[in-house]
Amino acid sequence: MSGTDGIMDLDALRRAMAENAAQPEGPARGARAELLLAEAEKLGEPLAVIEALGHQLQMYNYSSEKDKMFVPFARLLRMWDERPEDFDAHETHALHWVFKWMSGGMLNQPHIPLASMEKWLGEMEHRYRVAGHSERAVRMSEFYVADHMGDEERATRAYDAWLAADRDEMADCHACELNGQGARQSDLRDDERALDLWRPVLEGEHKCAHEPHATLAASLLPLLRLGRPEEARAHHLRGYRLVRQMESMRGAFASHVEFCALTGNEARAVELLAERPAYFTDSGNPHGLMEFLAVTALTADRLVELGLGEQQVPGPAGRTWTAAELAMHARAEALSLASRFDERNGTGHVGRRVRERMDQRPLLERLPLGVRVVRPASVKSVAASPAPAEQPSDAATLVDEARRLSAEVGGPEAGRAWERAARAAEEEGLELTVHDRAEVADYRAMILKGDAELFVRAAELYEASGDVAEARAARARSAYALAREGRTDEALAAVREPYEQVLAILSGLDAATVRPAAAVLACRAQILLQAHSGDEQIAEAETCARQLLALTEPFADLPRLVSMGASARAMLGDIALHRAAPEEAAALYAQASAAHVAAERPWVAVDCDLRLAEIARDREDVEGAERALRAALEHSAGYREPVDAAQLHLQLAEVLASDGRFGQASEHALEAAHWADEAGEREFGAWARFQLGGHLLRVERTAEAAEVLESALLDLTADDHGEGALVQARWWLGDCARTLGEHLQSAEAWLKAAEIAQHWPEQRDHAVLAHLAADALDRAGRPEEADRAYVRAGELWASMGQVHSVVRCLRARAWLDSASEDDERELMGAAIRTCQEALAAEEADRPALLSELGHTHRQLAELLDRRGETADASTQLERAAAAFTEAGDEDRAREATETRATLQ
Repeated sequence: MSGTDGIMDLDALRRAMAENAAQPEGPARGARAELLLAEAEKLGEPLAVIEALGHQLQMYNYSSEKDKMFVPFARLLRMWDERPEDFDAHETHALHWVFKWMSGGMLNQPHIPLASMEKWLGEMEHRYRVAGHSERAVRMSEFYVADHMGDEERATRAYDAWLAADRDEMADCHACELNGQGARQSDLRDDERALDLWRPVLEGEHKCAHEPHATLAASLLPLLRLGRPEEARAHHLRGYRLVRQMESMRGAFASHVEFCALTGNEARAVELLAERPAYFTDSGNPHGLMEFLAVTALTADRLVELGLGEQQVPGPAGRTWTAAELAMHARAEALSLASRFDERNGTGHVGRRVRERMDQRPLLERLPLGVRVVRPASVKSVAASPAPAEQPSDAATLVDEARRLSAEVGGPEAGRAWERAARAAEEEGLELTVHDRAEVADYRAMILKGDAELFVRAAELYEASGDVAEARAARARSAYALAREGRTDEALAAVREPYEQVLAILSGLDAATVRPAAAVLACRAQILLQAHSGDEQIAEAETCARQLLALTEPFADLPRLVSMGASARAMLGDIALHRAAPEEAAALYAQASAAHVAAERPWVAVDCDLRLAEIARDREDVEGAERALRAALEHSAGYREPVDAAQLHLQLAEVLASDGRFGQASEHALEAAHWADEAGEREFGAWARFQLGGHLLRVERTAEAAEVLESALLDLTADDHGEGALVQARWWLGDCARTLGEHLQSAEAWLKAAEIAQHWPEQRDHAVLAHLAADALDRAGRPEEADRAYVRAGELWASMGQVHSVVRCLRARAWLDSASEDDERELMGAAIRTCQEALAAEEADRPALLSELGHTHRQLAELLDRRGETADASTQLERAAAAFTEAGDEDRAREATETRATLQ
């Protein structure tokens, strides 16, 4: 009912108020309540006005307009004082109940004097005593006043009295009380005690319209402080889903923003702020506005600290905001509001709390959440490697360190050292030697995963410095870079000269000159393996690999050459694999990996580990694949780039999931999603989230799964991931929503999946999805839409000859609220005829069809009995018993017979 037409009596008013209360929280409900009050006053019934005022008060309380509560309450209280007999039992209870709302509401309005609040507490205590109520709710309200003012002695006294008083009908529900009691312990930094108190709420033992929503939000920082980040992440995903559409829960929403800002998820904190623009300015609850502005300042300050002060961010409407501007504005506004409260209270307590909240330091450097976050363009992806704890700052020292690492270690560590040295030299105006510049170019090309032209530039610089051996190696690396681009003919031509030059000097190499020569052999062997257009090239690659192995074996005391020899073994493993000898290949890869690690070059072992994992997966050796992938993660720690970390974690997740270990799989899918985001790999991130959502659903972490799947669907596409993934993601999302009691959302998810599946040649998935959607629409109270969905599902089942499912669709339609008595008979009759026709056709599953027939007769009997048609109901039960007996189901036959006896 969108207007107020048709409100002719109290019953119509009550229906209109119930309809309004069912709408989403927001100012629209308050406006509608005002109209309903005007209509109630026209009815001439005091109770109608009383109920309409109570409704109006409730709509204001659960909105951003809490400041409007006081007027309808004052009127209700005056009516009670003048004519208490006009109030029925329910409204009498409701009037006393909302005294608590008034007390809390006054706290949140700094313009209401402290004396007025104290007077109100006394009034509440008096009226509760007169009505015979316990003082529990009074002492609770007193505690909140004292706590707000920072009067610790009074707060402790009131808290103890609250817990000591008897619970009665005026006490808050268990869930709300435990929320407040846990918050008290959290404020005292007894986080363990807080979580003990919250446990019954968090585990679902106690709940209400706003719990566990608020408790999940309150538990976030205590869990982080206790070192339980996984639980905190789960509470964030579960709790945010509950509060994001509830306008009145700005405080809980702010706690989720705060959590993100303190766990390395500043980008998500910004996204959350953008979702509720009205929260920046809604002034009906000044205390809630102050808390929201405080976490806004915290978030914006974090962005400034990360070097993103000029990043555009959401803020109050009417202008654009940079992070730096928003940080200053939000801090100033939050402190201004806090000063108003402190002026009213005569203390500095509120201001201290707000400053403490805004000035918090991150509790974790990063906590992957599993949901997609669009990172600001200027945020550099952080590799999975930690930065060295301390670095020398002057260029000369950095250059010396880079030279040492290049000579002794090489690899990513030397590459990073040369990058630091080059930057410092440029800043200080220090001129690098030609050889230094060659090394910078050489390592930079390696970091870029093989830049052929940059390798050539490095070779030219080596030649200019007189280092012919390193120039030769750089040209060989350039050739290998060409091969990686698919330009194998050019690569083979480019590596020919360096290779021939090395062959000419093999016998005269020593420890000082062997490494560049080994690099040439390694590059040529890799190029040949890359080409492998025939047995001849494979044989050449084997020869080259064995030359590399022979060259490096005498230098067992030089780790870098030991590692290069290990690479030769790995290439021989590649050749064995090409020749269909996986056992030999696995042995060679294992030897190579161990040698790389022993040579303290574990990052080179990763390719060997991955090949071992691939062989194990081909053999369906889950244990072997898991062992190899865990080794790859261990060996790459400190060296891998974000995209590599993402791929490794997702491979391990897939292996664990194949073994039914979905909990462990979810941990690695979560890491995969995080590192894909860091790498800017949106498509890969969507795939990782898709898998993560499925794993979480299988371990019954349903709310988390729903959030992750919704996030995955933002980037899943048919072109990139296939229609099957899209359908499965929405199917899983529907399963999540059903478990969470979100029936309309589950129907929406299944219908969207059905839209895709309807084009598939095989229609079973389409039929199942249509049937699931129909059931969900029925549970959501949408009988007309459910009927259409059942019709469609029934048609699909019929086209596939699925008699049982056709019958169930017909029966479900008969039970819909929209079905008339004639519809019920007709639909149940159609279900009976469908069973009988299938039985006449001598279907193979005769017992199952008979059982289906028995269920249909029994359900028709229930419908008839509900209408008082007991004789017909008895006949249907008799037929049900006969069908069950013929099907061999004696228990159901006996049950039908006994039920029939009760009707006679």
